[in-house]
Amino acid sequence: MPKRILQGVVTSDQNAQTVTVSVERRFKHPLLQKTVRKSKKYRAHDEKNQFKVGDTVRIQECPPKSKTKRWEVIAS
Repeated sequence: MPKRILQGVVTSDQNAQTVTVSVERRFKHPLLQKTVRKSKKYRAHDEKNQFKVGDTVRIQECPPKSKTKRWEVIAS
């Protein structure tokens, strides 16, 4: 099964080797046909602490790195 890749914005970089990435998705509401924006936060592994708040990054699924980290940053 291929690994999912998502794109989002870094919202927090306070923890060592970890960034919090907010990923927004847009879809049409099934009944109202209105475009809805939903966002979800993912904690991703950042090996070199190179990404800062406001950076746009791509994250990829990976085996669990810790209790909450299941994603890793692959590019900016």
